[in-house]
Amino acid sequence: MPNVRLIDDEGNNFGVISTSDALDRAADAGLDLVEVSPNVDPPVCKIMDFGKFKYEQQKKANEARKRQKIVELKEIKMRPGIDDHDYQTKMRNANKFLENEDKVKFTIRFRGREMAHQDLGRRVLERVQEELGDAVKLEAHPKMEGRQMVMIVAPKPT
Repeated sequence: MPNVRLIDDEGNNFGVISTSDALDRAADAGLDLVEVSPNVDPPVCKIMDFGKFKYEQQKKANEARKRQKIVELKEIKMRPGIDDHDYQTKMRNANKFLENEDKVKFTIRFRGREMAHQDLGRRVLERVQEELGDAVKLEAHPKMEGRQMVMIVAPKPT
């Protein structure tokens, strides 16, 4: 590449100059010549401290990673004949999980002859869905997986 478009460390555009001249100007400033747009004609080069540039990029990436929320899947296990007080306790926990913006997986486990009464488990999950109402989005409708019925809800995006 015989010529490059040069931008100095303050952002001033020098126009198209020879590559050797651009390298000399970078050396005079005590900085590096970095190619920022290689696909244009002529390529764009900038005079900057490359080590500092890489450090700041890494710092921004780390900051973005810190702010990122990892959504967890919390599981609440119930039985088809769950008592009222136990049900209320499980619902309080579910509401806490949803406030923390975690998904909640409700599992109804059937034992022995309870498999003949899957409608009881479905009613429990429908009651859960009714109580949570519009605050949640149903991600997976109640369905059987072996001996358990599973439903997944997620908090609605705000």
